[in-house]
Parts: sequence; structure tokens; C-alpha cells
Amino acid sequence: MTVTRTHDETAIRGVLEGVYRAWDAGDAEAFVADYREDATAILPGSYRRSKEDVRADMAAGFASYLKGSTTVDRLESIRFLGGNAAVVVSETGVRFPGETEVPAERVVYATWVLEKRDGAWLLVAYHNSPAVLPS
Repeated sequence: MTVTRTHDETAIRGVLEGVYRAWDAGDAEAFVADYREDATAILPGSYRRSKEDVRADMAAGFASYLKGSTTVDRLESIRFLGGNAAVVVSETGVRFPGETEVPAERVVYATWVLEKRDGAWLLVAYHNSPAVLPS
């Protein structure tokens, strides 16, 4: 028997949509609003060890090289691990001012790990990897 978790899926989608809206607004505080204090983020060449590290790096990025950028995101899957954990896979890319599409070399696959705590879903870990390997 398949158990539907529509409420949890909707809540998780809301967390990710909040992250994407915060990126588009260049708002580092809102970007980490649903991160646990000990959340980690791993990107090529970067390991952020806490919510504060992520916030500080995003604030610096939004003030410089990410200023005016937006994200293009597509959720691939949500997989529940017991009652209080989920793994989400998405495809995402950064679109800079003046671009109408994200170039293939900037598209990444991302893995998000979330934990349900006190009825709310929080981001625990994030990792991304290029969707297309350089030739």
C-alpha cells in the first residue's frame, strides 16, 4: 500500500520555493530562513559548515557576482526516509542579468536533505554537481 504524504510534499516544496524566491530577491537572511543551525552546503570547490557560513557567503555573493541573478529550478523527486527525513533531487541553474537561458555548463543537479522537526521541514544538507561534465 502506498502512503501519500501530500502535506509533507507541499511543505517541502514550500521550503525550496522560499530559497529560490530569496535568491531572486538577493536576500541572504531569507535564503537561510529554513536551514538548521548546523546545516552544510557542498558545491564544487566550496564547503559551508553552518547556516551562518551559508548566509555570509550568499550575502557576499548577492552583493557582488550574484547581484541581479535569478535561478531556474525543476524539482525531480522527493524521497522520504522514515517519518522525519527526506531527500530531494532538483535541477537548477543561475541566470545572470541579460541572459534568457542558463547555459548548459551552469546547470547542476542538486541534492537537498531535510528533517522534520517540531512539525516544520528544515534544510540539513545541500550538495550540487554539474549536470554536464566539461569536455
